[in-house]
Amino acid sequence: MIHETHPESSDAPTATTTTPATPFGAPSAAVERRIAIVEAAMRVFSEHAFHEASFELVARAVDLPVKTVRDEFTHWNGLVLATVDLWVGRRTRPLLPLVETHGTIALLRAIVVANAAEPALMRLLSATVNVAATPGHPLAPLLHDQWQQFYRLIHTSLVRDVDLGREPETMQPARGAEQLIALYEGLQLQSMVRRDMDVLDSFDRAITRLRAGWGSVYVPPAWDLELV
Repeated sequence: MIHETHPESSDAPTATTTTPATPFGAPSAAVERRIAIVEAAMRVFSEHAFHEASFELVARAVDLPVKTVRDEFTHWNGLVLATVDLWVGRRTRPLLPLVETHGTIALLRAIVVANAAEPALMRLLSATVNVAATPGHPLAPLLHDQWQQFYRLIHTSLVRDVDLGREPETMQPARGAEQLIALYEGLQLQSMVRRDMDVLDSFDRAITRLRAGWGSVYVPPAWDLELV
């Protein structure tokens, strides 16, 4: 129960206080502290390689004792996941309305623009792929969920695009989502190691070619293994 009411008796003393009440819905000090720690971790991952980041660097960035940071996030994996959650949410949430107004391609293009302007998040996500692919790693299932959510978003959006006539019926949304994500993530990865690459121009060209293929009926390849 959020509020509890009690009948007032006529002789009950009137209570007064000089302490201002916390506004309903306002984050508590503990929540604000956790957010500040995660934001500090974002800064650390922006300035340091994934394997160099540590509780000590995060504590220094947030100006708190290391013990306080460890009390909030007992395990390093928990802080990494919280950082990914907050960072990805802040990056993608403002762009999601594009799915309704302009479609899936527009959403991915906007994410590419945002990533090019601030590439540190993509570096972090790329680093966590190794963790996600490590059998038995405790963080792997949670990272798998992150990638599955992104795939489901793109898949669902493409289904809507086909229904609205934005994309051709000859494109299977499940396959289209695989291809879009492969193109998007592959170009992002290349852009991190090819400094002279214009990732947005490359994205536009690749998407144009991909969508041209979507407009044709898929014909399974007949590979001549002797020529491969």
